[in-house]
Amino acid sequence: MEYPREITVIQATTIVISTIIGVGLLALPLFAVRTADTGAPLVTLMGIAIASIGLGLLTILGMRYPRKSIILYGEDILGKWVGKLSSMFIILFFAILTGLTSREFGAVVITAILKKTPLEVTVIVMLILAALSTRNDMNVFAYIHNFYLPIILAPGLIVVALSLKNANTLYLFPILGNEKGNYLIGAFTIAALFQGSFIFTMVIPYMRYPKKAMKATIWGMIIAGGLYFLIVIATVAVFGPGEITQLLWPTLELARTTSIPGNILQRLDIVFLSVWVTAVFTTLFSSYMFTVHSISQLFGLRDHKMLSFFILPIVFVIAMIPQNILHLYDVIETVGRLGLIITIGYPALLICIDLLKKKVKKSGSIKA
Repeated sequence: MEYPREITVIQATTIVISTIIGVGLLALPLFAVRTADTGAPLVTLMGIAIASIGLGLLTILGMRYPRKSIILYGEDILGKWVGKLSSMFIILFFAILTGLTSREFGAVVITAILKKTPLEVTVIVMLILAALSTRNDMNVFAYIHNFYLPIILAPGLIVVALSLKNANTLYLFPILGNEKGNYLIGAFTIAALFQGSFIFTMVIPYMRYPKKAMKATIWGMIIAGGLYFLIVIATVAVFGPGEITQLLWPTLELARTTSIPGNILQRLDIVFLSVWVTAVFTTLFSSYMFTVHSISQLFGLRDHKMLSFFILPIVFVIAMIPQNILHLYDVIETVGRLGLIITIGYPALLICIDLLKKKVKKSGSIKA
């Protein structure tokens, strides 16, 4: 299939950034502190490094197959039926990820903003918005991300900068944590928050210069990962590890305790939540778009638009499965860590097999 090559490197970078920065932002410091105490920033860096490896592998594959997504070149590398079976697991995972993202959004909204609104209403509204948006082509998809990125990025940086006046650097020491922690588990949990960047495999075939895809990957991970790292440092420095373990959404509490000098705004949490809703939408938009695009490519359909509302009931049912917010976060952590097999392990397997096949083919041609 020939794709219209309209997406620039800058647009590809904004897609990566705005997809990564999303619903997990609120609970990020809690995930890090639970496993490493004062070593939370270090664990966050480890998670960013693991996620970067996964996205880097995916980008290398995209540059080797610049006219295809992972759904299509997976069949070329593994064979038609093994590739299709693998693609089904990928699609199922991202359908689950989309459902869990919308459920987490709904849980935050009914807890912090619209306390009398039924959970089902907030979830279905966000899913309908995402479904409507996915009926556009990839060029519009890129423009939407490009438009919302400054709205998402700037407030987060402002909250971090203003909160540092209340920071206590003693909370950040020792760097390795006070007790022996599960650093690897924590790093995997943090890395799972970056899994939405898998959408990049759908973006590369539409890029004007696919060979420059790695540039978008590097800058995307530096900016998105940098914001996550700064938020963890700021939150730990302001509250301390002990208090963070008692908070469900530490980043939201950080915004509540932050004010603009001159008492222009005494609390930034309402502004921050408004921006966070936008960030959730862009993340949900990407995972939903990946799911419908992947299904259309798996079955060789010419258009993905008919699938936008077809999968909505399925995703909604998945979103409603967790019993409560605590059960939801247990499911998110488990699914996220297992999902690394798909988002990192699978691209690594494809690269190894692809290199081996081409090496065998090359050696065979030399002998001939």
